[in-house]
Amino acid sequence: MPKRASADNVREKIMRYCAYQERCHADVRRKLSELGVTGDEADEIIVSLIKDQFLNEERFARLFVHGKFRLKRWGRLKIIRELEMRGLTQACIRSGLQAIDEEEYIKTLEYLISRKQGEYREQNIFVKRDKIADYVIRKGFEPDMVWDVVKKLVPDRP
Repeated sequence: MPKRASADNVREKIMRYCAYQERCHADVRRKLSELGVTGDEADEIIVSLIKDQFLNEERFARLFVHGKFRLKRWGRLKIIRELEMRGLTQACIRSGLQAIDEEEYIKTLEYLISRKQGEYREQNIFVKRDKIADYVIRKGFEPDMVWDVVKKLVPDRP
């Protein structure tokens, strides 16, 4: 069982935890549980963090989407799954996804496909396309969009 810290000490630790990096409610609740705070007391701390602007799920969603798309080059589907696993509402997820520019999204998809195309020396074009598409789909890009771009960028002949 986790060691119980004093209320002021817990509040201070959680405020630093939230100030260091943007967090969602689930992350804060998990951290509070590690510190031995649960139930109504945890709820009160979370409410005070929201009131003091230390915790904002919409802001978290925007920054999460921005980082995962630009740095890790994840597609929308993978980002959505991850945000849903963290318990964010659909409204927060939609708000976060607005941070992705459609033109930049397609350029990123094209970049990933072009880069992967150079890595495969497969002679069978259908196998090559399938491997490339599978890789990009696993990164969270929409399958219909992926196949359209793969057919456009990967030539019929090697």
